[in-house]
Amino acid sequence: MSGEFLTIGAFARGSRLSPKALRLYDELDLLRPARVDPDTGYRYYAAGQLGQARLVAWLRRLGMPLAEIRAVCALDAAGAARAVRAYWARVEAETAARRDLAAFLVHQLTGTTGRETLTMLELRHHAHSDRGQVRPANQDTVYAGRRLLAVADGFGPAGAPASSAAVAALRYLDDAEELAAGGVLHLLEDAVRSAGEAVGVLAGGGDEVGTTLTALLWTGAELALAHIGDSRAYLLRDGELSRITRDHRVSVESLLLFKALGGGDAPVPDLRLQEAREGDRFLLCSDGLTEVLPDARIAALLASVAEPERAVRLLVEEANAAGGPDNVSCVVADVVGTGLMG
Repeated sequence: MSGEFLTIGAFARGSRLSPKALRLYDELDLLRPARVDPDTGYRYYAAGQLGQARLVAWLRRLGMPLAEIRAVCALDAAGAARAVRAYWARVEAETAARRDLAAFLVHQLTGTTGRETLTMLELRHHAHSDRGQVRPANQDTVYAGRRLLAVADGFGPAGAPASSAAVAALRYLDDAEELAAGGVLHLLEDAVRSAGEAVGVLAGGGDEVGTTLTALLWTGAELALAHIGDSRAYLLRDGELSRITRDHRVSVESLLLFKALGGGDAPVPDLRLQEAREGDRFLLCSDGLTEVLPDARIAALLASVAEPERAVRLLVEEANAAGGPDNVSCVVADVVGTGLMG
């Protein structure tokens, strides 16, 4: 055998892939040997294949499915890096959703709140959507009702109807009877699924029309969150601003979404329960705000005034003063105490 080839055993040691895995990847046309002995069927590999083999091994350790690995290996280095970033962003988002669900289940199974006397809470809020300074039309939709807060940012030729349809599919939740925490996430997930179906009808099966959707549903003691896309939800508590959603973009730099409501397969939204305390201030907004204002400035504006209506007005005005390149929509909701129970 020529010295330019490696036996499958030597190649396995060099690539950190087992001979069994190498045989599988050959069968799947993911990593073909450089030469197969016609008499014995023994596989031989070129030393130059070690780089690709090690990439496959690393991606498998990352947990990437074989179909995605095949696509990544066909890309140049820059494209492969973008694909890995996009994959890991999805993993982080899905892991966060499972973490929040686990915390919710622990809370439900213990059946305790840690408080003998509870403060009755309610939301006081204001919502507004603005076309901005550049876009010819407003494709955002906002809603703030008794229980439901929502922001949707449509895109494509029917973006405005798409965002409106998504929010409309959730509005029945505003009139729901008392919501038990144990079922509210399922209720909200079903509503988002209906929203996706409504948007899908408008999209006609294509992916050029769609919308983001970020919604909070008030149970009377906490908030259920459903999120898909790159609109955002924030919490201002004790002067500190924290983001409670993750952007579903293929990378930090890109505006392309890997999750949205549209004409393709119905994606699973991020779902979680969010604790609410008296004095909390929540913000839902489209990316027309966050693309021009950093979080520190958003926090300063939210903390500068007491009334939700004034806070919304300040945020929209400042986004427009920064150029207003996109539609900008905001919902600000305060958690206020109305008395004691228990």
